[in-house]
This record gives sequence, structure tokens and C-alpha cells, in this order.
Amino acid sequence: MKRGLKIAGIVIVVLIVIILIIPLFVNANAFRPRLESELTDTLGRQVKVGNLSLSIYSGSVKADNISIADDPAYSKAPFVQARSLSVGVQMIPLIFSKSLQITDLTLDNPEINLIRSENGEKWNFSSLGNKGPEHPANSTEAKPAESPAQKAAGQNKPVESKPVAPAPQRSAEQPASSPTSSTPNISISKLAVNNGRLTVTTQGMNEPPRVYSNVNIGVNNFSFASAFPFTVSADLPGGGTLHLNGNAGPIDAGNAEQTPLDAKVQIQNMNLAESGFIDPAAGISGIAGFDGNVSSNGHVAKTNGTLRATKLQVVKKGSPAGQPVQLQYAVNYNLATQAGDLTQGNVAMGKAVAHLTGTYDAHGKTTSVNMKLDGQNMPVDDLESMLPAVGVVLPPGATLKGGALNINFTIVGPVDNLVTAGNFKLQNSSLAGFNLGQRLSAISALSGKTSGNITSIQNFSGDVRMSPQGTQAQNIDLVLPAIGTLTGAGTVSPTNALDFKMLAGLSGTTITSATKLIGLGSGGGSIPFLIQGTTSDPKFMPDVKGMARGFLKQLEGGKGNKSNPLSGFEGLFKKPK
Repeated sequence: MKRGLKIAGIVIVVLIVIILIIPLFVNANAFRPRLESELTDTLGRQVKVGNLSLSIYSGSVKADNISIADDPAYSKAPFVQARSLSVGVQMIPLIFSKSLQITDLTLDNPEINLIRSENGEKWNFSSLGNKGPEHPANSTEAKPAESPAQKAAGQNKPVESKPVAPAPQRSAEQPASSPTSSTPNISISKLAVNNGRLTVTTQGMNEPPRVYSNVNIGVNNFSFASAFPFTVSADLPGGGTLHLNGNAGPIDAGNAEQTPLDAKVQIQNMNLAESGFIDPAAGISGIAGFDGNVSSNGHVAKTNGTLRATKLQVVKKGSPAGQPVQLQYAVNYNLATQAGDLTQGNVAMGKAVAHLTGTYDAHGKTTSVNMKLDGQNMPVDDLESMLPAVGVVLPPGATLKGGALNINFTIVGPVDNLVTAGNFKLQNSSLAGFNLGQRLSAISALSGKTSGNITSIQNFSGDVRMSPQGTQAQNIDLVLPAIGTLTGAGTVSPTNALDFKMLAGLSGTTITSATKLIGLGSGGGSIPFLIQGTTSDPKFMPDVKGMARGFLKQLEGGKGNKSNPLSGFEGLFKKPK
């Protein structure tokens, strides 16, 4: 028994000694040219690996640093640069036959640069794995000749990797845009990226890059030729986090952007203005969360889910909404044309729901849209806090209460120069905290029209056209039970300055001799007036020219009448007491 224990102890000591001295007999750097060649051939990009060291205990070869060249059409700087690369290897073949068989890859603290082409059609990662003659993987620079150290290391290929047939040459009839590539035959059990930093820029755009930090990627059973599971997490620009998990592959060796994908997406506390998911030219901002799915067959990407936004601002001149907004949507996106179809877009604030549908084109520097927004019988109480987000400013202390709103708009143009046009109708509502009758008392003919501190609105409808140049309103019809019917048209400037020409149509006992005098020949009285000032401080004043025209018209119609047509006119412009 003691002899057995002694022999076992000797064996253990010998094994420990062997493990300790093995690195002295295995020069990991001898595999560096082979490793560089394998990675360069696989990625279709020039790959450089730093000093290698072998760890028997972890069964891995570690490189001090690594760099992967960018597509020369985008940048001369590295596409990926990392402090260290850990390559898991099978130790027995490495030690006894000096055969490099890779089991896993781990990239630590990489700097990854994603660049979008100026016309928006491609990304610099699209050509990864493309080994056509135009790519570095097939150039003499990308495939250095084997060194004596490499030959000494042995010529055996990894078990998982097989020689790749040369990519076919492009024929004279083949379009220049058609990639010539073959699929690399390689598989790795585990692939990981730890604590990466992803920088996104667009060629020719004078705007700061978007930086995604703490990027972590995990892949199991990676292969170019088959689907593989993956997870992605990252901190978003401006705050918030992204989590993505699903399956991808097989990788399209001609254009990696066309790789099939099926994944679940979860985003928390995303800054809409800085995240990069929305064209910044749109002027949309807020903090949002998202739960949804994304899938792609390599040609059409489909995404659907629910986005919940707080402090939402829809236009640049607006201010954050006071209540959360929810968007439930579904989109089909053509990867080749970069055009999308919004098949479902339910925008909800409380019980108020509007439906947004249409198309958009992300091709080029600025996204263009062609959408329709339709909302019927939307409760005003749920919408009131949304008004600042779309640039509607009420007088201080004024709020809309009760009633329902109908809208029907088209939204057309580039997102930095949108034109929104259509009609609206508000019924059975009230403007609390604003006495319109008191404001109208500046017009003597309308003095005495009081509505209290709440202005009841029976109907408010019209046609509007909104653009960065301002808002135009036509066919305004405002029915106020305490005052009458106000009609007219006008504009709101980008700085919210008002310029409206209106008519106040009065009826019944409220008609005075003055209103009859300046009326336009109707059975009742129509008082022309102007609305100027700003949306937050509107000014109501007499339309002297309009009154003069009305007076002359009344005067002509009163010829031969014994009554004095000037009666009642003398007090028209007196200040109300």
C-alpha cells in the first residue's frame, strides 16, 4: 500500500514537472504566421497578431494584441484592434504533433470601427469573409509566405478547418457588383468579445461618431456554413442598455449584411436622440424602452415590438410630452434598397390611439418618409399633455379638457424637412384657464362677450399644413356657444408668431347696431378681427380694413334708406369700460 502511494506521488511530481517544462519545448510564436494566415483567409482581411504565449493550464495561446484591417474603400485604420486575443487549443496535438487545433477565441477590450458608406448602401463589415480577388485575403500582402518557424511547426490543418477552394474569377459578363467568394469551412466551439468599444460613423457626414461601450458578444458553435446561437449586450450612446439574443447564419460570404438572423431585442433607458436608431435629423428625442423581435432572411428584415417613451419630443421646436407614449409597430425593411414599409404603427397615449402607416427610404444621407396618421374619437384629456411634443403651445395656465379629437394627416418628405398636411376636428371640449371673451373685449363690438375662465368649444375644425417654414391654417371653423362662430385663416411662424384674419359671426340678442353696421350683409353680424402676438400670448384686435370694407358695403346697400347708416358706429372703437 505504501509502495503504491509512493509510486503515485512520484508520478504526480513527474507530471507537474512535465507541465512546467512543456512551454520550454513548445514555441507558441512558431504558430503566429499560421494563425495570421488562417484568420486572414477566414475573414478576407489582413490580420496581424502580436507576441504569442502558451498557457498549459488554460489550454490556450494568448496574443498580446491583434488588429484586423478595414476594407480599403472605407479606411486605412484598423477595423478591429484589441489588446489581447486568447485562442483555446487542443493541447495534445499541439504538444506532440505541433498541430494547431482551435477550440475557442476570446477578444478582450477590442476597438471596433463601423463605417457606413456615404450613400448609405453598405457598411465596412459587409465584405467580411468575402474572398474575391479584390479583397486582401487573396492578395499577396494578405498571405505572407510560410516562414521556417511555421514549417517547423508542422503543416497539419486544424481538425475543424479544411482547405478552402480558390474563389472563382469574375467573368466578363458578370456584374462588377456581384461578389465572388466561397464560404470558409471553419468552426469554433466558443467565440467571445469582452468589454468592447464600438464606434459608428458615416462617410462624408460632419457629425460626431456614436460610441457603444461595454460591448460583450458570445457565440457558440460558430460556423460560416451554418446557423449559430449568439448573445450581445452593450451600453448605448447617451445612456441605456441593449440586449440581443438569438440565432444567426449561415454567414453570407459575399455580403455579411445579408446574413440570416432571428433574435429577440430588449432595450432600456435609450436616449432616442443619441442612440443612432433614429435619424438625428428628425429632431425626435426622449427616453425609451423596447421589447421586440427582429428577423432577416438576408434580403428582407422584419421587426416588430413595443416602444415606450417618456419625455417624448416629436419636433425640434417642441418640448417633452408630460405623459408616456407607446408605439406598437411592425416594419418590413428591404436590405438592398434600404426602403421600409411600416405596416403597423399604433401610437397610444392612455386611451387615445392614432394609426401611423406608410413607407420610408433610408437610402442616402437623410431618411425620407411617406406616411399617413389617422386618429378618430381620441379623448382630449389623454392627448393634452402630448401637445408640447408636437410644437403646440397653449397660453400659460390654459389646458384643454374633455371632448374628442379627430385627425387625418399625411407626413411626407425628408425627416429634416417634413411637410404634414391634413385636417382636424375637435368637438365638445373646453379651454380651461383662458377667458377668450375677455380677450375679445379689446374689440368694442364684441365687448360684453364673457365666457368666464373656461371657454367652451362646441366645434373646432380646419385644414393645416405644417413644415419647418411654419404652419398654414385654412377653413377654420370655431363654434363657441358663449360668443358665436369664428371663421378664417392664418399662419404660425417657426417662432410661434401669429397672423390670422378672422370673422366673428354673432346671432340673436347679442347683435348690436354696431355689429349690423360692419356686417357683411348677412342676417346676423360678422365682425372682422385679427389675431397676432404669439401662441402663448395671443393678441386680439379690430381688423380696421375689414371693418371699413364691411361699412362701405353696408353703406351702399343702405342708399335710399331713411335710417342713418352711421348710427352705432361712433362707439365702435371706444375702449370697453
